[in-house]
Amino acid sequence: MSDSTVNNTLHWQELDEWRKKIDTLDQQLSSLLCERLDCAQNISSLKSRIGEQVLQPEREKEVLNNVLNHADSPLKAHTLEKIYRCIIEETRLFQHEWKNSQPGIHAS
Repeated sequence: MSDSTVNNTLHWQELDEWRKKIDTLDQQLSSLLCERLDCAQNISSLKSRIGEQVLQPEREKEVLNNVLNHADSPLKAHTLEKIYRCIIEETRLFQHEWKNSQPGIHAS
């Protein structure tokens, strides 16, 4: 085998290892996001009982700031902000859908 073939094989093996790591992280993230949605469901139930609305702009800003404070570079912070804006939006929609599916609870 030539050196370039060996190097190419090594690169493919390395790529495969990185992909396996991402697969493992995705499984962990999925589990954590489901847990986050469980928390959001409980929060939605509490908000209904105390008459609070799902949309809480100040809390959403607080969540974003907490996440962005852990980024180790401006590029990662920028990307994390976009990801978390999606997570927050989808969680808000999840809370509305959950509330609308509960008898006797009206979404606000």
